Amino acid sequence: MDLPLNGKLTGYTFKTPIFCLLLLFLVQNLSAQNNTLDFYVSKALSNSPLIKDYNNQIRTIGIDSEMIRASYKPQVNGTSNNYYAPVIKGWGYDNAITNGANISALVGVSKAIVSQKNLQTQFEALRLTAQGIKNTSQISEQDIRRTVTAQYILTYGDWQQLTFIQEVYDLLQKEDIILKKLAQGNIYKQTDYLTFLVTLQQQKLALKQADIQYHSDYATLAYLCGINDTSTIGLQEPILPVYQFPEAENSIFFKQYVIDSLKNINSRQVIDFSYRPKVNVFGDGGYNSSLAYTPYKNFGASIGISMTLPIYDGKQRKMKYSKIDIAEQTRKSYSSFFNHQYKQQLDLLSAQLTSTEDLIIEINNQIKYSEGLVRAHLQLLTTGEVRIADLVIALNNYMTAKNLLAQNRTNRWQIINQINYWSR
Repeated sequence: MDLPLNGKLTGYTFKTPIFCLLLLFLVQNLSAQNNTLDFYVSKALSNSPLIKDYNNQIRTIGIDSEMIRASYKPQVNGTSNNYYAPVIKGWGYDNAITNGANISALVGVSKAIVSQKNLQTQFEALRLTAQGIKNTSQISEQDIRRTVTAQYILTYGDWQQLTFIQEVYDLLQKEDIILKKLAQGNIYKQTDYLTFLVTLQQQKLALKQADIQYHSDYATLAYLCGINDTSTIGLQEPILPVYQFPEAENSIFFKQYVIDSLKNINSRQVIDFSYRPKVNVFGDGGYNSSLAYTPYKNFGASIGISMTLPIYDGKQRKMKYSKIDIAEQTRKSYSSFFNHQYKQQLDLLSAQLTSTEDLIIEINNQIKYSEGLVRAHLQLLTTGEVRIADLVIALNNYMTAKNLLAQNRTNRWQIINQINYWSR
């Protein structure tokens, strides 16, 4: 953003130029922060409905825990049953059965008697569920980071390509003016000049294609991050340090298998408690009368205790244990396979990273030679001591080397992105 020299901005006048310079610095600094990898990753994470969903699920489990506590507190209910069975001229229900009428208005209290270990087992089930959701949320965060980072790297590569093609095109345009004069002065043949002109036009088309590709990939990046932005800006080079690999057992991707193992143990405990005696105490108080005899005295109360003891259910307990055993076997199979794949994946990525970095060094050396050759050709161009065809070949070799460098730098970042995905 440019500030007017008179210090005016949107109708406001600043008396000191220092304030204008400070405001300009803040605006430029804010703009610079919006084209970094961290900015887009943070936007994607904060806008992700999936992450918000997981957070809400964890909050819901907290409510479920409170509901369990509440269910084992005394439960108070009010009940009222009222009916009248008249007998008219000897016709009606037998009073020995109906008592003629029944009026009741009672307040009942009941409470299940449960051991502290039983409660802890139920709370442990909720805690493990919350841990599983949290771990899944962390994996989803890694998925979002990897996806956004990969798209950012791709878009930044487009930006670098666009910038390079623009620089070469500007250079060719300047040389076009010189060559055109030299061709008119018969220092170079018209066919030589046309050869150069074809290269210039090809570069112009390449520039348009690179611009379209950059805008397309930038729009995809904004879409992934949930940013409603139709404008495009230049991106800063991604800063991607290579993180250390944790042991497989410490990885969030392995943690889910640990949680599943604990869930299987907890499920066994839940089954065990479900086959223990269940005791419930209850009581009520209020008015209960048939209105047949001293109804005004029918106020009272009652207390009681009930117990349920499972005896035989067709061996369902053993069947439930068998299902847990099968689930545990499946978990162990996945866990073992993950350990093997985890190490193999990281070894492969490390080897790819080393090979790519070695190749980048060789390409940089090649670029130095190609760039020096192009400069030498351009210096000899004005004197007609170099063939245009040789200049075109030197330019093509230089652009090929630069493109190869850009591709391998992008590949290197993508490999680091994959490594960092598994590093949490």
